[in-house]
Amino acid sequence: MTISMDHKSHRKNSWDSKMSVSTVSSIRGTRNFRRSPSSILSSDSDIRFTRKKLSAQTRCGCIIIAIFLLFLLLAAVSVYVGYTYLMPEYPGEQIYKGTFRVIEGDSFLPELADPSSDKFKAVSRDYMERLNLLFRRSYVKHGYLGTDVLALDGTEGKDLIVHFDLRIDPSYVHIKADDLYGILANEVSVTESLFFQNITIDPNSLDMKPADALPQVYATTLPTIITTLAVTQTPADAPRTCTPLQLRYCSKLGYNVTTYPNVLEHKSIRDVREHVITFRELVDAECYRHAYEFVCQILQPPCEEHEEYSAEMILPCRSFCREFMSGCGSRLNEKFKNLIDCGRFPEFYGEGTCVTKPGCVEELQSRALSPRICDGVLDCQDLSDETSCSYCPKNHLHCGVGRACIQQSQRCDGKEDCPDGSDERACLNLHPSTKDLSNMSAVSLHRTSYHPEGYVTVNEKGVIEKLCTENLNRSLSRNRTEQVLRTLSSSLCKMLNYQDVQEHNVVKDHESDVSYVKMRDPLAQELNFVKSKCASKQVLKVTCDELECGIQNAENSKSNNVLPKMASHGDWPWHVALFKEDVHICDGVLLSPNWIGTTASCFQGQPKAEWIARFGAVRLMSTAPWEQERRIIGMVKSPVEGSTIALVRLDQPVSYNDFTRPVCLPEENVPLSSAIQCNTLGWARNREHLQRVQVQVVAMEKCENVSISNVNSFCTETIHGQNDCNEEEFAGSCMVCRLPNTRKWTLVGITNWRIACTKNGTERPRMYDKISSNVDWIRETISSSNNT
Repeated sequence: MTISMDHKSHRKNSWDSKMSVSTVSSIRGTRNFRRSPSSILSSDSDIRFTRKKLSAQTRCGCIIIAIFLLFLLLAAVSVYVGYTYLMPEYPGEQIYKGTFRVIEGDSFLPELADPSSDKFKAVSRDYMERLNLLFRRSYVKHGYLGTDVLALDGTEGKDLIVHFDLRIDPSYVHIKADDLYGILANEVSVTESLFFQNITIDPNSLDMKPADALPQVYATTLPTIITTLAVTQTPADAPRTCTPLQLRYCSKLGYNVTTYPNVLEHKSIRDVREHVITFRELVDAECYRHAYEFVCQILQPPCEEHEEYSAEMILPCRSFCREFMSGCGSRLNEKFKNLIDCGRFPEFYGEGTCVTKPGCVEELQSRALSPRICDGVLDCQDLSDETSCSYCPKNHLHCGVGRACIQQSQRCDGKEDCPDGSDERACLNLHPSTKDLSNMSAVSLHRTSYHPEGYVTVNEKGVIEKLCTENLNRSLSRNRTEQVLRTLSSSLCKMLNYQDVQEHNVVKDHESDVSYVKMRDPLAQELNFVKSKCASKQVLKVTCDELECGIQNAENSKSNNVLPKMASHGDWPWHVALFKEDVHICDGVLLSPNWIGTTASCFQGQPKAEWIARFGAVRLMSTAPWEQERRIIGMVKSPVEGSTIALVRLDQPVSYNDFTRPVCLPEENVPLSSAIQCNTLGWARNREHLQRVQVQVVAMEKCENVSISNVNSFCTETIHGQNDCNEEEFAGSCMVCRLPNTRKWTLVGITNWRIACTKNGTERPRMYDKISSNVDWIRETISSSNNT
């Protein structure tokens, strides 16, 4: 039997199928098959299709669809090109090129044409420091990023021409080339320049233009033709001034004046109101406990008026900014993320330098850390956890270490009133300006920043006065006067823990409303100072050499070298805590203002992330007033075989103070066996407090079961055994030792893994990488970076 099925649609389709189904019948042993013209579905299920040609109507539809898709593609390309190339870009770092000619006090030499020569490096560094000091003390200081001397040229034996550039951050200060020119011209035009002493600059040679308006290449071997600018100029923008606070939303913070432009580049209240909703949403989202305070202090920053220069914008402190960005940063768009760069917010150096995070004591209580209040260890940046205690009356200064406060008049009165003697330290000191001291309220007796260069000042019962030298010329000969000043300068630098004096000069003081003292008997063995007038305003300015390494300047002089188990502020000023995305990962040791020593194992397998180095901390969950933070921007691994030591570079130099100082590197031919005391540092697991662990070198066999040894490692163990297992050391923790006949601490090793307590606390050997085999590489790396 054969059944044929023919399916045809009344509509015209592009596909047409015909199907036949055949069954097999047996007639006289024969088989007959019938197939349809198009396809047959037989016992082998063979299906075939036939395709007809597209109709004209269908082809027209396809063309329309293709044109539509092409139009969409062109639109997408136009949007991409417009967004990438036509959208206005937010301005980044601004660079200004400058030039001036030195006509007296310096001259051009052939070796200055070679930027790689030692002579060029020394001379360029001198001019760079002069320019840095000038602009960092001007009204553009908050936006000033630095100066680079590009070239030195001129005619041999004649005038020296200096080419340099200035880097400005427009987020903090809005200026033009004429403003920078005016600052430089005003300093050059004074009779006795504070920053260009011993040299004379031709005022008509000054030139300052944006980088895109000057050639990018300077001829360093041929005289350069200088384009002179008119001395008379009118700045395009008025100096910063304070204006009434008009944003009602921010009227609860206790101040009523603000200034423009703010850190978000808002130039008026109208600009602020355009974006205030964005920031109010952050406050309403409760992404950070103190979001309201931070948001208002960047939208309407407090303003402080000054008589001698333009008004100053007071920003939140850097640590305050980091906490805000950690909680709310992910909710901001890219423009505001780039503007709120916490690395460029100021650090706390005293009241008036920046706005600290509010409610520190209340926050300690809410985190069940009430025992830290009034315990003698500073946990709040504004010292509120200790200055509000019964042992510290109102308007007293905290000693910085321990439960003790003193009156301002007890400072430098000849009697030690603080447990660590800090009230009688640095009574003879160096300061760049006494005005800066008067504008900034002291929070502690310890120095929050060392000044290797400045005017000699005397602190007597809390009153700071400059040393006047005019009486020396009247009573002593010229040679004798020079000898007295040299001896005084050298003794002062060494007393401040610098190696020696580098330079000392008698200069004219340009500050007003300054009190002076003079030496009563310049030839006496012990100098005494008395109040004096200084009609000539002749004062002593001193520049000290490098800072001494490995010294615990905050250590109590009466402690007889007995170090506590629990670290206090200043006990280990070279110790550094390293954070990856706000998580404590490793430790390190400070070697120079720009470099930290640690281990490369900290960064193995780590994707690109933000690393922060924290200095001066003894409690991870607290913020002392002298703590500093820097970004890590690079790493160099040791080339020594078997060594895992690494050097990491900081984005900005760290400021040395009583709580942040470098450790010493070992000298040649000093065996480790000569060390009289060795310690490493670990963190208490429960209290997150830095602790000392005393160790000693032992045979390598004790460490072989812990890790694989190599030619660059040595083994140690704790002296106190199982009783000393209350802390764990992070990778990168250092081992430091005191050498005989010295009070300095020397770095001898760095561990390359995290060492935790075992269950029973026994047999916890530690393995370290030797520093002695890496000393040459470390010194060369640091030295080469300083010359670039």
